[in-house]
Amino acid sequence: MSNLYLNRRHILKTSLLAMAGLSALPALAYGKSSTNNAAVIPGLIPTPGDMDLVIPPSISVRLSANENPFGPSDKAKKAVIESLDRSFMYPMAEIRGLTEAIAKKENVKVENVLISAGSSQILLAAFLAYGNKGKFLVADPGYISRMGEIDMEKVPLNKEHQHDLGEMEKRVNSETSMVYICNPNNPTGTIVNPKQLASFCDAVSPKVPVMVDEAYIDYTDAPQDNTMIDAVHKGQNVIVVRTFSKLHGLAGLRVGYCIAQPEMIEVLEKYLSRFDMSMTSGAAALASYTDTEFLTLAKEKTMASKKFTYDTLKAMDYEYVPSHANFVLFPLRMKGDTFLKKMQEEGVSVRSWEFNRQHWCRVSMGKMEDMQVFAQSFKKVVS
Repeated sequence: MSNLYLNRRHILKTSLLAMAGLSALPALAYGKSSTNNAAVIPGLIPTPGDMDLVIPPSISVRLSANENPFGPSDKAKKAVIESLDRSFMYPMAEIRGLTEAIAKKENVKVENVLISAGSSQILLAAFLAYGNKGKFLVADPGYISRMGEIDMEKVPLNKEHQHDLGEMEKRVNSETSMVYICNPNNPTGTIVNPKQLASFCDAVSPKVPVMVDEAYIDYTDAPQDNTMIDAVHKGQNVIVVRTFSKLHGLAGLRVGYCIAQPEMIEVLEKYLSRFDMSMTSGAAALASYTDTEFLTLAKEKTMASKKFTYDTLKAMDYEYVPSHANFVLFPLRMKGDTFLKKMQEEGVSVRSWEFNRQHWCRVSMGKMEDMQVFAQSFKKVVS
């Protein structure tokens, strides 16, 4: 790993490998691996060293994990404190309360909603449920496209760094077990035209399940217009995944959910612990879910940080990919590893990618003072 900080990708990867390792034990005991199990990769079970994700002490500005530095909200914090006296109980009431709140807001039944300890657990459940049935069809680069432990077919993004839905639809075949779309996409921050994505779901979901990961949907100009929840309303074979880790600022408390057809929920929940969300996490999520004042303010502050970042890059004559999320991707003029090292020496953590024969930096949006430090460090490093 090029960076040592806890992030959604690593949580998903290590969880997948750990659970895959358990299922692989009988085969490994006889020196064999299950070639039909896409999740089982012998020799890749996490070691204690892999799990050591403590951020280096030299890092003072953390802009590498797409976290929301403005959360949790005061209401969420209060809910956590008030729930402590009940934390000896399993969070049945919290799960039910959050499920009902989501169902009411999204105009679905409670049977359409599945709560989990972070959206990564939903993705993990999908990998385990559908991984043996064929390949995942994904965009590249995308959130899961660089996970070598999953059998997948990768479709390059188009020239605008967006999902090439036309090409993805052409690639669907008898070997495809699920289509995964991250919208807005990570690491590019681009979004798919909602009408085109809806048409894609209309055409593809009768053939194979379509999972739309909307982890960053709250940062778009009009989340209600960009979401694919209407596909669920239509009865389509679509799973919409959401998280409280981003705009709600609850990444450390681990709460996520999905909205899908009841029969798909039944498939996924077989691979989830019944009470994997904690009492305190559920209380915080429920309080934050309706805290529109905090969510609006956090989004406005994020947009201000993004504009500042755009202006900083423009001033240095750097292009960037217009983002609909809480991060910005821009091309580098040096190798990614070199850039990361130099930025870390300045006390700033960011992420890097390499695709289309180009090195890229993805910088998460922090508080304005964080972005000012980023700007100063960036100017020093690239000058």
